[in-house]
Amino acid sequence: MEMNSNHLSETHTQIEFDPASKPPPQPPPDDGTRRRFVLHSEKEPYDFVAHRQIAKPTNTLESTGHLIKGCLGGGILGIHEAYMKCGIWTSLFITIIFGVYIAYCVNLLVKSAQTLYKRLHLPQMSYPDLAEASLEVGPFPSLKKYSKWFRYAVDLTICIDLFGACCVYQIIIAKTIKEVVESTTDVPVGDQNILRLYILTLLVPVLLLCMITTLKYLAPFSLLADAFIVACVVATVVYGYQNAPPLSSVPAWKDTIGFFEFCGIVIFSMEGVGVSLPIENNMKDPTKFPLILCSGMAVVVSFLMLVGFFGYWGFGENSISPVTLNFPTTTFPTILKCLMGVMIFITFALNFWAPFNLVWFYMSKKHDPSKHWLWERIYRATFVVVITAIAIAFPNIGNLMGLLGAFCLSNMGFIFPALIDLLVIWESPGLGKWKWRLWVNVLVILLGILLFVAGTYSNVKGLIVNL
Repeated sequence: MEMNSNHLSETHTQIEFDPASKPPPQPPPDDGTRRRFVLHSEKEPYDFVAHRQIAKPTNTLESTGHLIKGCLGGGILGIHEAYMKCGIWTSLFITIIFGVYIAYCVNLLVKSAQTLYKRLHLPQMSYPDLAEASLEVGPFPSLKKYSKWFRYAVDLTICIDLFGACCVYQIIIAKTIKEVVESTTDVPVGDQNILRLYILTLLVPVLLLCMITTLKYLAPFSLLADAFIVACVVATVVYGYQNAPPLSSVPAWKDTIGFFEFCGIVIFSMEGVGVSLPIENNMKDPTKFPLILCSGMAVVVSFLMLVGFFGYWGFGENSISPVTLNFPTTTFPTILKCLMGVMIFITFALNFWAPFNLVWFYMSKKHDPSKHWLWERIYRATFVVVITAIAIAFPNIGNLMGLLGAFCLSNMGFIFPALIDLLVIWESPGLGKWKWRLWVNVLVILLGILLFVAGTYSNVKGLIVNL
């Protein structure tokens, strides 16, 4: 069924997001039918910007702010542990490399989307839309039948990533409560079991929080969370520098396993591919997306480098995650820890909302509409219980973040964008002289596979060892 103007209007309504909240990585599909993406002749020019009907488009500065918010999250609170696994100078250098690599892949995805907007005469698409359309109208007819599965692969990866991030947030909250209650950062024998009890006690509060089904009650807290993230960056630099030993005594490199664990964590901490298309779809001038991408990623990489470098340098080999637990136990740091715990608690619900909204779209079809109210809450409760169980089983923040970065974001951030770009440019403009576009994308895919395999292995091994 070819998309008409009403269909486009419905799609637009779903992807528009509240500027005060972290934009969801993608909206759920608007109906259960198989969408047909229709190619139009290049002789029929189509201005996708002019066809967008956005009530409150964002300017360049606002879009940059959204990108920074979308990339920075709880991951920054554990980046110092990643530096500790890898070595301080190696980590600093690789953080910059990953910043460039991630920005390149995000730009690849958005550029592919804007090319397909013109070919399909659509004003915007979500990430799963783009994945499906790239195969359905791509240069290989035999692959068309797999287009829906490509969409499902993106959907599943997004859900695993964001539900996994909820596990990380729950552990951060539990560790913060434990620190404030016990007023110590010492790690006694059996500490993991004590931490598991704290995680379990959070089940009921988190369960009640996730019964909130609309973002409008949660969005204002997102801005406060951003402010506290900045406060944590500043505090890490100050307290870390106060305790810092001679820089020459800090290892520059450790080992290969630690390197791949670091890679997973740093990817988890800065990857913004999930929010890139919603941000681009809401921009007043989408052609300026490369500018906001460079500006936003520069800020994100700078924040991560500051927390990672000063966190590891200042707190050393005994540092723990989140980084706030390494701060002194005086009044101001204690207040900051408490407020940060509250903000992460609220962020849990924001993070839970996006993937559950997608899951509920599919699950709701299996139930009587008159009972959707009841079933939605049953599913919400079920997912919260599963998330809590995973957090109890694997309360190691560093390895859990590393696993999510390696398993989910290597695919969503590197492999999928390169595959989509190849499908989009294969016939027009083509692979270029000596097929350079093909080789560049193959290199991106191979690096993504390497990070996926090595990062997943090293972090799973770390989780098992710390059981």
